[in-house]
Amino acid sequence: MINLILFGLPGAGKGTQAERLEHKYNLKHISTGDVFRYNIKNETPLGKLAKKYIDEGQLVPDEVTINMLHSEVEKNKSSKGFIFDGFPRTTAQANDLDNLLEKKGSEIHAMLALKVDDEILVKRLLERGKTSGRVDDANEHIIRKRMKVYYDQSEVVKTHYKKAGKFFEIDGVGTLDEVTSRLSAVIDQVK
Repeated sequence: MINLILFGLPGAGKGTQAERLEHKYNLKHISTGDVFRYNIKNETPLGKLAKKYIDEGQLVPDEVTINMLHSEVEKNKSSKGFIFDGFPRTTAQANDLDNLLEKKGSEIHAMLALKVDDEILVKRLLERGKTSGRVDDANEHIIRKRMKVYYDQSEVVKTHYKKAGKFFEIDGVGTLDEVTSRLSAVIDQVK
């Protein structure tokens, strides 16, 4: 079993690369954003709560996110591993993920952080916002607020995995194939 975290600012390409890596390595991609969007669309209690935070550019509280993650992992017990996209975003979430995987006799093998310049990301997200219907991508103020939240809160997760020797920063600019190739080079080393 191999478990990976795809990390980076909104718009860095985590979802796109996770889909490619999911097929290449036969892993289960768990995107907290996708799970929240599904719940929001279907107006579940979790969706209504998550929408309030997402629309304001804030992180969904740890307890809600962690409960959702546990459920997704349990639904996919036979998977050869997981790609966590958008999780963990706090030290508490990282600790909880480590504990969950340890109970299953596994661990995170690598945190792969896609590095992309902030201004490139703003342009990418505004473009995505034109076609995705996502409120959080259509407004530059919300985008920049999400980026600030990432820098203020999520960056500490890097330290958690750096201490464990599992943090790898990858250039997220280039063609899809170029970025996938850079990610795969690291994955092939750690698996």
